[in-house]
Amino acid sequence: MLKGQKEMNKEQIEQALKDYRWMLSTLEIHRDAVTKMGDNGIKSATAQYGEEAGMPKGQGSNSDPVFNDVIRREIYSTRIILDYKRKVKEIQNRMKYITKPRDIEILHWMLEGKSFAWIGNHMKLSERHIRRIKDSIVDQMLEIMDSTCNKVS
Repeated sequence: MLKGQKEMNKEQIEQALKDYRWMLSTLEIHRDAVTKMGDNGIKSATAQYGEEAGMPKGQGSNSDPVFNDVIRREIYSTRIILDYKRKVKEIQNRMKYITKPRDIEILHWMLEGKSFAWIGNHMKLSERHIRRIKDSIVDQMLEIMDSTCNKVS
């Protein structure tokens, strides 16, 4: 676990597994948007060259509502994206410790966003059994965190 990073409890791991697919999609959308933007991101609305650079600079904040909304969205996006990245990375780091083939298969379909009923139907198991295996996967992921934290301490 990295310095300053919060531990995930059982409920948070379950929620991250449930939300994994859409968080990953959101990260892809934002990554594509940043890639398209390139170096033309919002940095400053103050002229740095030419005649405007020699003129007095405004003090305080920008009064342009569109510009302010763009800044608000950028700040919000950055905060949310960092949180999604952290959660996705946590799940990805713990996935390699799930070793039973059946657990791996169920985890794969959970991360693809499939319902327990769909997974059960696909694997010819009851939905209740899929939920028990999901609980076992979450417990294994929690144990991995506990054992790595104890080794570091």
